[in-house]
Amino acid sequence: MGAGERARVVGIKLDERTVIRRNPDIEHERSVAIFDLLDENLFRLVARPEAGPFRLQLGIEDNRLIMTVESDGESVGTPNEQLDKVTLPLAALRKLIRDYFLVCENYYAAIRSATPSQIEAIDMGRRSLHNEGAEILRHRLADKVEIDHGTSRRLFTLICVLHIRG
Repeated sequence: MGAGERARVVGIKLDERTVIRRNPDIEHERSVAIFDLLDENLFRLVARPEAGPFRLQLGIEDNRLIMTVESDGESVGTPNEQLDKVTLPLAALRKLIRDYFLVCENYYAAIRSATPSQIEAIDMGRRSLHNEGAEILRHRLADKVEIDHGTSRRLFTLICVLHIRG
């Protein structure tokens, strides 16, 4: 197995113990983010570049992202062996996530009643916030995990989904 084939996520699970319910729009975003992430991603542990592919468990505790990285067992480690536990304070993303939620609410409302140009303007703002969040996340994880832009965008989506508490 080549290094490029190992440097990827092949399974992902969200710790949703505290989630009560989500609206269909958010549930759709979660499903699409997971599907797209598993379809195409770059994920490499900086300290263990030979390891992978990986299974991830994402959760939020005390305003920190907890990313448990497990082996898929195809390269280094036995299946489900914990290889790393990355903890990332989310304070730097808190306001951005709040703004992103607000813009998403406006976007979903606009889809139902606004003109195409209004929808496009709101969507541009939504994408801009999403890209900003993804870049902050990528930068904050850089000393532990190497990820590409697409992977970072999808992880940001999932972090936002985990912030919804019902």
